[in-house]
Amino acid sequence: MAYRNIKRLAVGGLLIGGGAATATYVLLRSSKQELNRQRLTHVIAAELRDANNQNQLPTREQQVQALQQTHEYDVLVIGGGATGSGVALDSATRGLKTALVEKYDFSSGTSSRSTKLIHGGVRYLQKAIMGLDYEQYRLVKEALHERANLLDIAPHLSYQLPIMLPVYRWWQVPYFWAGIKMYDFVAGRQNLQSSYYLSKTRALELFPMLKKEKLVGAIVYYDGAHNDARMNLAIAMTAARMGATITNHTEVKELIKKKDENGKLVVRGALVKDRYTG
Repeated sequence: MAYRNIKRLAVGGLLIGGGAATATYVLLRSSKQELNRQRLTHVIAAELRDANNQNQLPTREQQVQALQQTHEYDVLVIGGGATGSGVALDSATRGLKTALVEKYDFSSGTSSRSTKLIHGGVRYLQKAIMGLDYEQYRLVKEALHERANLLDIAPHLSYQLPIMLPVYRWWQVPYFWAGIKMYDFVAGRQNLQSSYYLSKTRALELFPMLKKEKLVGAIVYYDGAHNDARMNLAIAMTAARMGATITNHTEVKELIKKKDENGKLVVRGALVKDRYTG
């Protein structure tokens, strides 16, 4: 049994070491491009902010009126959750005439019932290392970048969250510690705080409800968390400030379809109903 554990630890160490070398190469190659992209993003965001910061947020009545009087939109988004609001914001900032309608209220569904976490995905990093999967690595890298970005642009809605991982087998201590340190390393300059090891005594002091039997220690690492419902609402309001027409309690009753030049039915519009006024 001890031989199996040592063999497993050795194999895991070799894989993690190889993954670390691969990640170092990728990080060095892409860091300059990423820095340039971040600078460009900040410049564009600043220009959009300066162009729209004098605009007063329109009332719902004004938004409904705009929806009634505007003959045509470039984009119609159905659903005001996190995805729909994000699409509306993206579309509006690209200069497209955008409308968003939500049957109930913004973030009234799944977008207010998430885990609240903003994470890069520790398990995806494990898949990337164990399977030498570059796409999984890119997924983790991008998620960690977005985590840092969200913490930076919305500090009133997001925060750092320490997460403790209890360990019940001695060989898992170096294994988990190396994996979490790799997670910190991939985050690079955007790492929140360095992960660390807790002894059994200290772990039980902080979390007395932990199962004591066979506990050997714990690993603490940091990820992000946010208020998902308020974040959703902030994105929708930002879309409105950028010129999008957004209305809640507005139900899509029917999609209007017409034939194109090839005789195929395509969606040309929608019939919507204000659930407040009918």
